[in-house]
Amino acid sequence: MGLLSSVVGFVGFGVGISVGIVIGYFLFIYFQPTDVKNPTIRALVEHDSKALEQMLPEIPLWVKNPDFDRIDWLNKFIENMWPYLDKAICKTAKEVTKPIIAENCAKYKIDSVEFQTLTLGSLPPTFQGMKVYVTDEKELIMEPSLKWAGNPNVTVVVKAYGLKATVQVVDLQVFALPRITLKPLVPNFPCFAKILVSLMEKPHVDFGLKLFGADVMSIPGLYRFAQETIKNQVASMYLWPRTLEVQIMDPSKAMKKPVGILHVNVVRAIKLKKKDFMGKSDPYVKLKLTEATLPSKKTTVKRSNLNPEWNEEFKLVVKDPESQSLEISVGKHERMGMHVVPLKDLKPEELTSLTLDLLKNMDPNDAQNEKSRGQVVLELTYKPFKEDQANDSGDDAGGRKSS
Repeated sequence: MGLLSSVVGFVGFGVGISVGIVIGYFLFIYFQPTDVKNPTIRALVEHDSKALEQMLPEIPLWVKNPDFDRIDWLNKFIENMWPYLDKAICKTAKEVTKPIIAENCAKYKIDSVEFQTLTLGSLPPTFQGMKVYVTDEKELIMEPSLKWAGNPNVTVVVKAYGLKATVQVVDLQVFALPRITLKPLVPNFPCFAKILVSLMEKPHVDFGLKLFGADVMSIPGLYRFAQETIKNQVASMYLWPRTLEVQIMDPSKAMKKPVGILHVNVVRAIKLKKKDFMGKSDPYVKLKLTEATLPSKKTTVKRSNLNPEWNEEFKLVVKDPESQSLEISVGKHERMGMHVVPLKDLKPEELTSLTLDLLKNMDPNDAQNEKSRGQVVLELTYKPFKEDQANDSGDDAGGRKSS
């Protein structure tokens, strides 16, 4: 009896499933809507710009606007350099904000404000395109379209009145269209004296903010208020024509042309003091003109010698003999001594022999300068350019010549 009921149940289950599938199929066909139309297929060139933006919201700016150039090479460069740029930017940010934090801590009676973690994350910003303006002025104007959806982790610890608060910024998004102007262009590296930054439109800024580990932005109304406040505050400071100006160098000094050559003969040093723990010192002399961008000139190293002789000649380009000075240092990091010779003390076209006492530093009130550190003997000759030479002169002069 039990076997018979099992067989009947199995057959009934199979028949029920089959009948259900057939009925469901016919119901699906019968109730299928008949007013569905086939979609209209059109070529992309037939759509207007708004329709294209709706279909392709993330289309690059250089596609939508022919004035913007494609800069994939820059994005690739930033992608490869981002781990190093991240550390460099964070280090600079700490150095820049340190005096600002110290000033405000004293003002508002806060014990301390410290970065617990500071990293821009692993996702670099990307440039959707760049517009470059050509003008008759000595300037370069660029407008890059910046988009950054990053994963930074910025954690700040604030201590005040015996309490400790931890604030964390995560998931930052910044969309901006800045205008970067390099002006004036000058013949000295980095070839521009100022950087001017403006925003051509209000930036989009979105981020997550955690206080004591809780998401503060989940509070109703706070997210939109914070976003609008940041937009308006940034726009009030940097929206064009307002600018952020960063001074790179003095334009008046950068535009100066060479007016002469300083011939320096490093003759010898006398009675230098031992600075190495093991054995005698290995002295050498470095020469550099103040206000110069070129690297220092350097003599050969004399091993284990406290009375070395060099007789090595150098040429240094002079741009302003009234304000420039010759800096002389002996040994690594000026450990053996230094001295400074103003060029205005030299008579043009005359050989001047100098025996200079080496000093710890150039502070006349420092008692350490009274200690004997040895002497260095130099022969200096300043030769001004004639008018035809000044026009043909470059920014560099000959290196070293040993006699």
